[in-house]
Amino acid sequence: MGKIKVTIAKTDTGFSAGADKYPVYTAGDSLPEIKSNMVEAMNLYFEYKNKPAITEDDLKLTLDIHSFFTFYKVINAKALSERIGMNQSLLAQYIGGTKKPSPSQTKRILEGVRQVGKELSEMSFLL
Repeated sequence: MGKIKVTIAKTDTGFSAGADKYPVYTAGDSLPEIKSNMVEAMNLYFEYKNKPAITEDDLKLTLDIHSFFTFYKVINAKALSERIGMNQSLLAQYIGGTKKPSPSQTKRILEGVRQVGKELSEMSFLL
């Protein structure tokens, strides 16, 4: 079995998540809580279906732009907009959920975030 795609979205009361190919849904207030709840819910479903249990490593999380920036407030939207050459107010509208980005804009934002993540993962500090 490959990774289980889980789509996460911001709601009025927190976050909701659903497995794309299974009738399994959950909710939570944080990303770690969503992951834990989804693993528990999936394993209950798989137990009922006589399938092997899963772990968090078996999940592939997908978020909309608004949910992503809500989870990762540490990412500076102004600096990211400058890095990817996007108008800051436009990115702010995507982040705030008042506008929905096109697939190409979403790809552009994701590539910028991934590049920052790659750079950070390769970074070292002097000790």
